[in-house]
Amino acid sequence: MTKELEHSFVELLEKHQNIVHKVCRLYTNNYDAHNDLFQEITIQLWKAYPKFRGDAKFSTWMYRVGLNTAITLYRKSKRSIKTQDFQGVEFKIKAEYYDDTEEEQLKVLYKAVHQLNDIEKALVFLYLEDKDYREISETLGITQVNARVKMNRIKTKLRTILNP
Repeated sequence: MTKELEHSFVELLEKHQNIVHKVCRLYTNNYDAHNDLFQEITIQLWKAYPKFRGDAKFSTWMYRVGLNTAITLYRKSKRSIKTQDFQGVEFKIKAEYYDDTEEEQLKVLYKAVHQLNDIEKALVFLYLEDKDYREISETLGITQVNARVKMNRIKTKLRTILNP
């Protein structure tokens, strides 16, 4: 691969790396698993980058590759070993953006989301990222109507989990 291609990939990855961190947090529950998944998603992004045509935004393509990689590994891990509880992950986000209340609410939300199946997690993730149903449907390969119906069912399911 050319140096130009490598340079543009690294630049885009650095710019959008929080997408990968968010996917990792959604599908892992400890620091080591987070790092392993981050590395695997990065490898898959690098392998697929020469085929990126620019039909969609880079970030949308990155969501798709990241979520597909995470879902594939998540399904494989369900057949093998359990991971330890999530203890916290260091992000490249300044501390002042999060107060204690917000962090606790996020922990409760992530704990509830961890109880969803892999596709439901992906849908919630994209929804919380303020993606519209058109972009969600493109990223997950489902219809917009199906995305809306699934999201309404997930909201009901999360309400039940959070307010037993």
